[in-house]
Amino acid sequence: MVVRDWLSSTLNDFMNCKRAGKKETTLTPASNLIKEVLRILKDHGYVKEFKIEQGKFEKIIVQLGRINKCKAIKPRFYVRKDGFEKYIKRYLPARDFGILIISTSKGVMTHMEAAQKGIGGSLIAYCY
Repeated sequence: MVVRDWLSSTLNDFMNCKRAGKKETTLTPASNLIKEVLRILKDHGYVKEFKIEQGKFEKIIVQLGRINKCKAIKPRFYVRKDGFEKYIKRYLPARDFGILIISTSKGVMTHMEAAQKGIGGSLIAYCY
C-alpha cells in the first residue's frame, strides 16, 4: 500500500499506540514536516521525547505523552490572520484546550504563535 500523506499516517499511529496502551512508537520515513510537528508537540507536552536514528533510512523513535486526540486536517484549509476562531470551534473541544498546527511562510507553528505574529497559513493538524 502506498502512503500519500505521511503526517496523517504519523498522527494515526500515535492514536493507535494510545489505544493499545503503548508508550513508544517508531516512525519511518522521517520528513522535515514531521520533525517540525514533533517539535511543536514536544513543546506542548503531547510527546515526551523523540530521537532520530540514522541508517539506510532515517527513523524517529517517539515516546508519547498526554494525547487525547491528534489528527491531520484534510482538506488543508487556508486561514487568514484573523480567521482562527472558526477552526478553533470546529476542531478543539474548548477555547484554551489544545492546539492547531499551521504551516506558514515563516515555518510550522501553532495557531497561538501565528495569531501573535499576525500571519495566516494552511491548517495541517490539531492535537489535544
